[in-house]
Parts: sequence; C-alpha cells; structure tokens
Amino acid sequence: MVKKFLQRFYLVLILLFLYAPILILIILSFNKSKSRSKWGGFTFGWYSRLFQDEDIMTALYSTLLIALLSALIATVIGTAASLAMNNMRRIPRAVLMGITNIPMLNADIVTGISLMLLFVALNYSLGFSSVLMAHITFNIPYVILSVMPKLKQLNLNTYEAALDLGATQRYAFYKVVFPDIFPGVLSGFLLAFTMSLDDFVITYFTKGASIDTLSTKIYTEVRKGIKPEMYALSTLLFISVLILLVLINRRNDRIRKPVKP
Repeated sequence: MVKKFLQRFYLVLILLFLYAPILILIILSFNKSKSRSKWGGFTFGWYSRLFQDEDIMTALYSTLLIALLSALIATVIGTAASLAMNNMRRIPRAVLMGITNIPMLNADIVTGISLMLLFVALNYSLGFSSVLMAHITFNIPYVILSVMPKLKQLNLNTYEAALDLGATQRYAFYKVVFPDIFPGVLSGFLLAFTMSLDDFVITYFTKGASIDTLSTKIYTEVRKGIKPEMYALSTLLFISVLILLVLINRRNDRIRKPVKP
C-alpha cells in the first residue's frame, strides 16, 4: 500500500514539474493585468487582441506553413530513402544509417551555421525558401528512423505474392507494403511537424530579414518584453496539440483493440 502510494506520488511530482510552467502560462493568458506577479482579473481580451495583431498572425501562418510543407516533403523523401536503404546490403545500410544519425547528434547551432554558409556560398537569398529547405534537411533523419523499424517488421512474402498474382509493383506497394508501414510514416510526419514547429536555432540562422516564425518572433519580443498575446497563442497551440494527441491515441487504441467474434 505504501509502495503504491509512493509510486503515484512520484509520478504526480514529475508531472507537476513538467506541466507547472505551462499551467502558469495558461493562467497568465487570462490575466487582465500585464504584470506577471499581479492578478488583475479574468479576461479573454488577450485572445481577441491576438487575432488582431498582424505581426503575430503572420509569424503563426509562416510557422504552420513551413512546418506542414517541410513535414510532408521530408516524409516523402524519408520514406523513399528508407525503402532504398532497406534493400541494400548490411554494410552500406549501416554506413548510411550512421550518416543519418549525424544531424540528430549534431548541435543545432552547427547545423544552422553550416546551412547558412551553404546558402551564402551559393549566393542564395535567405528567406522563406531557405528556411523551408533547412527544415526539410533536418526533418528527413527523423522520418527515416521512424519508418525503418516498420520495414524490418515487414513480411516481403506478401508483396511477392501480390506480384505473382498479377499486381504491378506500384499497386502492390500501395495495397500491401504501405498499409504495414503507415504507422511509421505517420509517426515520422508528426515528429517532423513537431520538430519544425519547435525549431529556433536553425531557423534563426537561415531566415534572413524577410520572414519571422513564432520562435524568432518570441525571441525578438523577449528583449522588449513579451506581449500577453503570446501567452494566449501558446495556450491555443498547447491545447491544439493535446487534442491532436488524444485523438491519435484513441484511434490507435481502436485499431489495436481485438474484434470480438
């Protein structure tokens, strides 16, 4: 009894440390006062001002667009790369997997400066397209590492059986292989989207002066004082991600639930 209580208390303590800052941020988003140490009453005013602030909405639009496009493109490239690597021999595959791990183990500042120097050397103007290419670059390894385990679990006999029955390679892939690796593809896409949404360092070095994302916008605001509208925006993003995770987990639970005869 005591052991179970201590386990639950330890779990609650961990969750408290993890989510207490977010809880404070949510409370501040409803604080009528701009002061973080004084409660001025309950209000939805910061949420209405959020959608009227053109700079913040532009940064939000850029952030979501870059995250979505980079995640989609990285998912396609990463899935194709995973299929190619899975058909290689053991040594070349191991070498390529080692190369894939380098961007993940590398410090973000090294990747950011390297990409910036590459764009400058190619005389490429920094802006939306440079940020998009940078995000695609660092997202691809996450997709590969999400899809590869599913490919290792794949039974190639079903694919070969589909070919023997007259299916084309493309049809057999979409009807036999892709449904089996789809959970890994979806996980890679969501991970890439999250990493792109959260990135600051690489974006900061590759964005130039013509574009701002939420992370760089908040960094700029810190020096002048963060607007309460940012608390409201962060609250909406947190709630959106939470709802998305709940829906995905419920869907996965329904898929894994055994069908009663």
